Amino acid sequence: MKIAIASSGFLPVVDGVTITLINRLQRLSQYGHQVLLFCPDYSCVETIYPNWRDYTGNILPGVRVINLPSESIMRMDFDRNVTQKSYQTVLQALHEFQPDIIHVDEPERLFVGFWKRPCVDFAKQNSIPCVSFFHTNFLDYGKDYFNTPNWLDSILKWVFQFPLAWIYNAYDATLVASSFSEVKLTKMGVKNVIQGDFLGVDLDKFNREVAKECFFEKQYGISEIESQLKIVFLGRLTPDKGWDFTLDAISKLTQQIDIKNIALIIAGDGVMRDAIATKLSKLTPNVYFLGRISPDDVPALLVNCDIHVTTSEKETRGLTILEAFAAGIPVIAPRAGGIQDSIQDGWNGFLYEPQNRDDFVEKLKLLIRDRALRKTMGDRARDYVAQYTWENAINKLLEIWEKQITKKNRIRSK
Repeated sequence: MKIAIASSGFLPVVDGVTITLINRLQRLSQYGHQVLLFCPDYSCVETIYPNWRDYTGNILPGVRVINLPSESIMRMDFDRNVTQKSYQTVLQALHEFQPDIIHVDEPERLFVGFWKRPCVDFAKQNSIPCVSFFHTNFLDYGKDYFNTPNWLDSILKWVFQFPLAWIYNAYDATLVASSFSEVKLTKMGVKNVIQGDFLGVDLDKFNREVAKECFFEKQYGISEIESQLKIVFLGRLTPDKGWDFTLDAISKLTQQIDIKNIALIIAGDGVMRDAIATKLSKLTPNVYFLGRISPDDVPALLVNCDIHVTTSEKETRGLTILEAFAAGIPVIAPRAGGIQDSIQDGWNGFLYEPQNRDDFVEKLKLLIRDRALRKTMGDRARDYVAQYTWENAINKLLEIWEKQITKKNRIRSK
């Protein structure tokens, strides 16, 4: 199969979209498919991503990456989006490649750059299927980045749901990874939603053998936390990840228990790093910023921690939750978004009521104080995630693609 993929991002940027994409490409290459990937160019932010050249050109057998002219998005230098003039490059490359199907990740974000629904026109002209993948709840980002009042935020969400539905309805199918996203998009008027297990983890990489004594000293030069309970936060340090709530909740936690034997491990980077560091340094000396870490280092990091915390209320599924489960550690997260598809409250983790600091603190204290509970939940979490392999996820995706190709061929032959 010849597959063209247009994505809003790719490595060396590390997030759920890019991790999903690199795992998808690796399996497609192994299966013998040909893939042409379009993504933003990161050469202009080489100081942030000195290894960007590792992810351009012919990166795998049968896989070629074309980086498109890009610009910063929402004043965040570490993230990029395509530009309008780059679309001609896409059309020319598609014409030369002649794909059997086109897959578009985050078409609404690409639309902002291209100022047109990505690849839809080419697909229609050539009578091939074009499918989209809904990854991110961008409609919920207004208050985080623009501090809009509640009444205005509600109006903007209502207004912008119509162009969002218009974008996604242009595709032959819109894929989502959680029942929450399926319901959300359907209510917005998206009529072509297909929900499936399109995310995965590599369980072999998350085995307990990577749990090592003095791991943090050997890997990160941190020598004083060997005996401490380790709470890990894995993700971007940006407003949409719920950091304002996290800081308030940790402050409340320190008023109720002594956290001198607890280490807060923060893996990731973003515009809030300095604000987070300033606030947490006033609460505890045991805060450790690891910065951006390679996806290859995530399994060992999680396996060597005890609890994973996320306070983002906007996840469409939450890949880091599946990764923490694969590492055998429990997760505490808000009862919001696609997270609810993964965490069974009190069984493999805890769900707290969104924005409820008391509920968050009480449940986190249970995990901190009860080692047996952490192990039981962690074992259940690993059992739960065993079905979420990348092989299963990619095979499900290939099944969808093949059905769309067959459907389009039948229409074309009439």
